[in-house]
Amino acid sequence: MTRKILVTSALPYANGAIHLGHLVEYVQTDIWTRFQKMRGHECWYVCADDTHGTPVMLRAEKEGLTPEQLIARVHAEHSRDFAGFHVAFDNYYTTHSDETRHYAEDIFAKLKAAGLIEIRSIEQYYDPAKQMFLPDRFIKGECPKCGAKDQYGDACESCGAAYAPTDLKNPYSAVSGAAPVLKSSDHYFFKLSDPRCQSFLRQWTQDSARLQAEASNKLQEWLGAPGENKLTDWDISRDAPYFGFEIPGAPGKFFYVWLDAPIGYMGSFKNLCARKGLDFDEFWAKGSTAELYHFIGKDILYFHALFWPAELEHAGYRTPTNVFAHGFLTVDGAKMSKSRGTFITAESYLVQGLNPEWLRYYLAAKLNGTMEDIDLNLDDFTQRVNSDLVGKYINIASRAAGFIAKRFGGTLLHTHSSEQFHAELPGIMEAAEEIAGYYEARDTARALRRVMALADQINQYVDKNQPWVLAKSEEHTERLHVVCTLLINAFRLLTLYLKPVLPKLAQRAEEFLNVAPLHWGDAGHLLPPAHLINGYEHLMQRIDPKQIDALIAANRESLEPTVAQSAVSPAPTVAEPHSQQRHAQHQQHTEDIMQPQAISLEPTISIDDFSKVDLRIARIADAQHVEGADKLIRLTLDLGAGNTRNVFAGIKSAYDPAQLVGRLTVMVANLAPRKMKFGLSEGMVLAASDADGKSPGLFLLSPDSGATPGMKVK
Repeated sequence: MTRKILVTSALPYANGAIHLGHLVEYVQTDIWTRFQKMRGHECWYVCADDTHGTPVMLRAEKEGLTPEQLIARVHAEHSRDFAGFHVAFDNYYTTHSDETRHYAEDIFAKLKAAGLIEIRSIEQYYDPAKQMFLPDRFIKGECPKCGAKDQYGDACESCGAAYAPTDLKNPYSAVSGAAPVLKSSDHYFFKLSDPRCQSFLRQWTQDSARLQAEASNKLQEWLGAPGENKLTDWDISRDAPYFGFEIPGAPGKFFYVWLDAPIGYMGSFKNLCARKGLDFDEFWAKGSTAELYHFIGKDILYFHALFWPAELEHAGYRTPTNVFAHGFLTVDGAKMSKSRGTFITAESYLVQGLNPEWLRYYLAAKLNGTMEDIDLNLDDFTQRVNSDLVGKYINIASRAAGFIAKRFGGTLLHTHSSEQFHAELPGIMEAAEEIAGYYEARDTARALRRVMALADQINQYVDKNQPWVLAKSEEHTERLHVVCTLLINAFRLLTLYLKPVLPKLAQRAEEFLNVAPLHWGDAGHLLPPAHLINGYEHLMQRIDPKQIDALIAANRESLEPTVAQSAVSPAPTVAEPHSQQRHAQHQQHTEDIMQPQAISLEPTISIDDFSKVDLRIARIADAQHVEGADKLIRLTLDLGAGNTRNVFAGIKSAYDPAQLVGRLTVMVANLAPRKMKFGLSEGMVLAASDADGKSPGLFLLSPDSGATPGMKVK
């Protein structure tokens, strides 16, 4: 049955460049939508620039532009970068549009009529130097919950707490650095704390088909226990000067970005509907049977899985079928950093001449449909792309195509059958539905491991049959034709399986194979007998490590300006922009300003000493706070085969227990049990920290996707 699907990615803010941190999400979404289209479903992928807010207004002012001129320029830059990485939006639009304004005003009016909008006089921070009220994201200070420094005025990126800007400790203006003062102003609030919202969200967020388990657990924590209401009303207005949509009937008051930005999904789709003749209500009306999916970073889960569905529900629209959250991107195990050259923009990657499909493949090989963070290890990146794509996949075509061209005029065997293919290369065709299931679940890591396992099988077939030996004897000519024909058919199937991830490489392979664009249903048959293929040209180059070195060098900035700025107190030299991808923007401004320091290593040990430590993969089946303990979390670790261990870990300062459940980690399994006042600890989990164990924090070790509980770490 053909499905009707609408897919969105979070809206990138029109105040900065697209970089590798952003691309995780857009590549993941693009792969999923391409797969759906290959399956024959009606699938539309829309997005837009998030254009409103004070950051855009201030940047435009600084550059001597109007906000409209600035967002038009940035839209062109974003569109260029997305196209460069083959992200195929059906519509890439802007929130500064008539369509978005219409739905923002419509939703606001309906919420107001439902009694869910309230006007309150509030005390709001005002910058006396800049003479303007400060948006939440332009006030920084210490988190009122965990004490983390330099947190934003609406939410803490360290502990995830949401709060009002006035709750911050030691606040300062991120525009001028001045200490803000409180002034009264009338603001509009969406009453998220209303019992109607709370009741709806308790039901909505516990639907296992709607949210990832780890996302649902986090949302229950934000909602509070039954009978407890931890939701707070949401301020949805801002005062002039502000770039955005003015609230009808309220001069000088503007919709805050968290009201009009998600509505940009609707605006972008409405614009597409007008161009394609689609029915907007078929996808957005309450009771719609179409599917609606939002791909987002886990840092904006609160807004997309609480605020947004409550807003839609009570304004009379349908709610998302599912919200898919992903983790953050690190590079070589650390946050993206300009000083290390690992804050890499999409533009610089392309300008340096690196193939965008190298990165698409590597990110897909890491993504598994969960909220786990992923790491771009640049050495592993080079090795995996060269080994998998060139050494395994492309090698199959190059080893067979020459013989077909030279010995058989480019024509495949006149008589070959699926039965023969199954007999000599079993399981290649049958794997289609298994791989499809992985793509559907967004577990591209498992899909690609399966494809590469098939590539290994096919290459073993090559080595067993040795076509280069068969070619030396006329008596083996027919067998050579059989072997090479089957190899070309196997290469075609691998191309089909890889096409959602590598669309341009697949297109070149289709041209070589002389076939129409491949669809998923094509996995059920082989190329026709006597099919003519085109001359083979090498499809992809290997990564030269020197290219990676050049990329890092091109993105590395001098430490001197950063160090100089660090001497200024306070240090808000550049205002941190609000973004629907706040984690990526946060990475953009995170500088590693520490000079390299010598590492003090422990005394050497022998391999025999090391082999005494039994390291095992474990899944965190449960995680709980320990009453009376300041540092400990009680972990129930699953080692597979029904074996569980109880471990007390001193990681409370770095992790919320709800975020740990379901995560894989590494434990010392043969550590002698230790009796503690809280209970028996039966092992130890491994975590990384700096030398003093205090700063910058603790980082629980996570194995690569594919590891399973009980596996031994060697």
